[in-house]
Amino acid sequence: MSTSSRSPNASELSSSSDLPDIPNPPVAATDGVLSPPYRALTIGIVTLVLLIAFEAMAVNTAMPVAVSELHGLAFYAWGFSGFMTASMFATVVAGELCDRIGPVLPFVAAVGAFVAGLVIAGAAPTMLVFVLGRMVQGLGGGAVVVTMYVIVGRAYPSALRPRVFSAISSAWVLPSIVGPVIAGTVTEHTTWRLVFLGLAPLAVGLVFLVLPRLRGLPAVDAEPPAPRRGRKRRALAAAAGIGLLQYAGQERQWWSLLLVAAGLAFLVLSLPRLLPPGTLRFARGLPSVVGLRGLFSGAFFGAQAFIPLMLIELRGMSATVAGLVLTVGSLGWSTGSWWQGRRGLRMTRARLIGVGAVFVTSGLALVLLAVVPVIPQWTAALGCVLAGLGMGLATASLSVLLLEYSPTEEHGASGAAAQMSDSLGNVALVGLAGVIFATLHSQVAPALVYAPIYAVMIAVAGAGIVLSRRAHRPG
Repeated sequence: MSTSSRSPNASELSSSSDLPDIPNPPVAATDGVLSPPYRALTIGIVTLVLLIAFEAMAVNTAMPVAVSELHGLAFYAWGFSGFMTASMFATVVAGELCDRIGPVLPFVAAVGAFVAGLVIAGAAPTMLVFVLGRMVQGLGGGAVVVTMYVIVGRAYPSALRPRVFSAISSAWVLPSIVGPVIAGTVTEHTTWRLVFLGLAPLAVGLVFLVLPRLRGLPAVDAEPPAPRRGRKRRALAAAAGIGLLQYAGQERQWWSLLLVAAGLAFLVLSLPRLLPPGTLRFARGLPSVVGLRGLFSGAFFGAQAFIPLMLIELRGMSATVAGLVLTVGSLGWSTGSWWQGRRGLRMTRARLIGVGAVFVTSGLALVLLAVVPVIPQWTAALGCVLAGLGMGLATASLSVLLLEYSPTEEHGASGAAAQMSDSLGNVALVGLAGVIFATLHSQVAPALVYAPIYAVMIAVAGAGIVLSRRAHRPG
């Protein structure tokens, strides 16, 4: 990244501050992500993430009503897996385009696709059109995330990037709290269509807020990487593989095993050429950074998917209270992300990732204890807070290292790899948890259903403690 001047504590924000970077103006000690040079861009990016997060949270509430009105129960799962499949394909394509032509046009196109998907889904006369709209949303949503990685790498000095990622993480908190409530109210008192159509004008307005700043992004001196043959074909195969795994996890029928086998075959054939070499064996540096993203995402969301059900079925909580337990986990995530972006932080990024892994593992262990009837119910809430705190520390730090370890002209490819790792870990471990649940639910006592799920996730998060040491660059 750049040879630009850095703030006095910049070397403490990363373990690789000697890497070249894009030329940036010196960062004064008082500069922040809302200082005049960055204010419009920061507000635009964070607000756009907030809209995407709101849509992600709200769609779960609106989907059952939409499916009922459109008489499309048979296609219910495709409303989710179609989004995921399209998102993963767009992730790879957008990353390659950003590295070749810069992030501006891909960003505008991504937001345009997201808005078009909202309109198609919101106005859909049939379930098939609705699924099509969800897939177009996925194309836009997946591409937006990757282009934002590239924009952060090019627009912000290294010293400010931890705070940018902190702000982006925090943008998920409010939608996780109010998104389902607002979507439920809108759906009940007006129409589910407004959950989609109401966001479209806001997203368009944000493009005009961000665009002037994007036009001033510094150019990259290095030659863009040559297009890799077969990359789009492999991206499509990987996206299909992840989509099949997600669909199989939602259906949980005997024939889902065939979908799992097909999905795994697609991934085995495509993933090694889409991720940095050595990712699947956690080679030091960038491969481990990308691999750890999937590890943490899978462990956290694999456990979180079954926490509300466990609290309702096993501990007798209401659905509202069980949902609030997940909310406090989101607040923990925001707190951890904020803490890693503080000025004067004296831990290396790799050490922060290790500390985050300890918190995630400890938090999930408390959730596991909550299946025991004599353990207080609030133990699960405390576990969610600790696990969320660890995710905030680890994932934001991994995002910082992702940019630090990648040549500027390859930020798009690295961002795409990180998103793919996130999705793979999420889908694989949530799906595995679903298989465990479906296998044991009618066979054993409830506590023995959930305990193995959390034990698997604790083991995966615990592996992150050991593997976090490999986030250091070789040499």
